Amino acid sequence: MAPIEILSPRLANQIAAGEVVERPASVAKELVENALDADASRIDLDVEQGGARLIRVRDDGTGIPKDDLTLALNRHATSKIHNLDDLEAVSSLGFRGEALASISSVSRLNLTTRARGASEGWCAEAEGQDMQTALSPAPHPEGTTVEVRDLFFNTPARRKFLRTEKTEFNHIEENIRRQALSRFEVGFSLQHNQKAVHSLRPATSETDRERRVASLCGSRFMENAVHIDAEASGLRLWGWVALPTFSRSQADLQYFFVNRRPIRDRLVAHAVRQAYRDVLFNQRHPAFVLYLEVDPASVDVNVHPTKHEVRFRDGRLVHDFIFRTLHRALADVRPDDHKRGMEAGSGPATDESPAIPAGGQGGAGGAPAGYGATASPASTDAQMAFYGGLHEGGGMASGEGIGEQQADPFLQSSPASADRETGEQVTPPLGYAIAQLHGIYILAQGEEGLVVVDMHAAHERIVYERMKRGMAGEGIKTQPMLVPLSLNVSQREADHAEQHAEELTRLGLHLDRLAPETIVVRQIPALLREADIEQLVRDVLADLVAEGQSQRVEARIEHLLGTMACYGSVRANRQLTIPEMNSLLRDMEATERSGQCNHGRPTWTLVTMAELDKLFMRGQ
Repeated sequence: MAPIEILSPRLANQIAAGEVVERPASVAKELVENALDADASRIDLDVEQGGARLIRVRDDGTGIPKDDLTLALNRHATSKIHNLDDLEAVSSLGFRGEALASISSVSRLNLTTRARGASEGWCAEAEGQDMQTALSPAPHPEGTTVEVRDLFFNTPARRKFLRTEKTEFNHIEENIRRQALSRFEVGFSLQHNQKAVHSLRPATSETDRERRVASLCGSRFMENAVHIDAEASGLRLWGWVALPTFSRSQADLQYFFVNRRPIRDRLVAHAVRQAYRDVLFNQRHPAFVLYLEVDPASVDVNVHPTKHEVRFRDGRLVHDFIFRTLHRALADVRPDDHKRGMEAGSGPATDESPAIPAGGQGGAGGAPAGYGATASPASTDAQMAFYGGLHEGGGMASGEGIGEQQADPFLQSSPASADRETGEQVTPPLGYAIAQLHGIYILAQGEEGLVVVDMHAAHERIVYERMKRGMAGEGIKTQPMLVPLSLNVSQREADHAEQHAEELTRLGLHLDRLAPETIVVRQIPALLREADIEQLVRDVLADLVAEGQSQRVEARIEHLLGTMACYGSVRANRQLTIPEMNSLLRDMEATERSGQCNHGRPTWTLVTMAELDKLFMRGQ
């Protein structure tokens, strides 16, 4: 082996640059974060050739005093932390004091600044030198401008790994998008090869913030988003979550901020995924822009060189808070909430599919509660018979068709109900039924136009939610294993099984620890008696080890309830009377998540009068 030697400052900086400076976007990120930490109200970013030739960031922040400028390009030099207490409650975006030193070691860097209240500005230059910084007076307004030219000029091997100019710029633009979403009070501009890409004014009002989100995430996102703001246990979660019918084929519209720091976190991603669990279709991904505010001392931001990941002191509390907040927000959406979004724009609500509203308001439906009575197809007739008597003009014989009840089905439509406060006639969000199409769709007349409902999908969600409420009221029924199942597991998995024994018992899963690496399954949920219990338990333990929690048991139970609801719902080609159809519509308006069936498919859509007029060229 060669003798041990201390690395030269230049080589040490270039090695550090391998962690901090992955590509031009990494440089832009660090420089913009420094500007934000300097209390800038305006940040301008100019880029040439995807950042490989030039990255210039100008801000109107506090600037750097001349006496500190010689240290600004030194490694491990920072004004943001001074002791361990500061490190344990970091409130700034940058704090390691490595960015400028690392960047200057692989580029030609020019830093011009003027501190607030100073009479003149100063310029510091470095070109991959060994900590040598040249200072000279330079005219400059209050604030700082950092120019980074010829990135990786002295490390050609790393320059070869850069992608195309377009790809590198897209990464820079995505980074600016995240920063602009994190600081509404700051104005941002972005230019690429002297062409303006973004010009964002400070957003101080709620309207301005929504306008900025729409400009960065797309107007269709805002038109299909629900605003949330919830607080509990010292945590606050606010922002916008898209309705389940505004989904994506990729997880490319997901922005999460912790104390205004953009992060990507497995715990957060898991909580969001669980909140959308039974309302997203197949492998679709939700869209959201969310902000979590926590005590800085309860989150560690110093767990990754790029500071994209964080660690929460109480991860379980954070996970449950995010899950419950989003779960409730999605359940409480009314059909007319989404119709306002539909009226605001047109075009696809997802990246691939047409705009389809989602609805549902928390509350009980009109039909009998309890999941036992709706678990089989035989009970469908009873439910439909019950529907018939709910509204005026009701009453039906099983199998009675629309045509048999009245010659003109349009006259069967129920009158609009009266608003209790104003006394005015108000049409319900989903309108009133006028006909049934091919035994599959209900056609209803609403204030905005034609509402088309997939009656099986809608009834499936109604039955499913009733079954879940019934199970929640009665608890999960369990049954003992005829022959207890013994499993060999790792000691870590056995430890987690023991630590979470009470929680698992509430879910109907009773596990006992017989030895350091052996557990026995004594009791299981009755609904899962046909399931592969060994695989289920192993999956649950794997989740507990990796995430600290598992919802596989609930997911399996809900999947079975969904299957039972599917078979217990009204089938296609079943002729319904007008009162039955109207009762189904009213149940949809009162049922949580009624905008999607149990498989994530939409249950209804709206064709507005404007769209119909355009179709028939009326008024043209």
